[in-house]
Amino acid sequence: MSGLRRTVHTVISYVTGDATRPHGQGPKVICHVCNDAGGWGKGFVQALSRRWPQPEARYRAWHRSGQGFQLGAVRLVQVEPELWVANMIGQHGTRPTEEGPPIRYDALDRCLSALGDEALNLHASVHMPRIGTGLAGGSWERVEPLVLKRVSERGIPVTVYDLP
Repeated sequence: MSGLRRTVHTVISYVTGDATRPHGQGPKVICHVCNDAGGWGKGFVQALSRRWPQPEARYRAWHRSGQGFQLGAVRLVQVEPELWVANMIGQHGTRPTEEGPPIRYDALDRCLSALGDEALNLHASVHMPRIGTGLAGGSWERVEPLVLKRVSERGIPVTVYDLP
């Protein structure tokens, strides 16, 4: 008996567009990186808040409660019948320190692993800007392999949106 191998897509689709308006059919999760300081107001979150109030409201309530609000944690917020926003805490504070930029790659890795689990349960594709590279100060060269390993290699379609 010859060994049959299942091919898993390990590709990220890159498109020009708005990540708050994800392409394709079926369930979708838009993910983004949040800080562990409770701050919401700059970067991609502004675009999210213009479209839906729920992700910001749930993030702020989560921060106030303190329950599970820590680096590496993820909370999904449903904003439409087949659309969720994943608030992923992968950034320590809001400003660079002597230790470097706010991004915490180990926390982002844990977030992406949990996101992969959630996307599989929802049978959803994943959509994002180049997470962790804006205000978090990270490098896409370090983030992309995490997205591939924790999401794409699990057979979950991923689309990354670059603004025009």
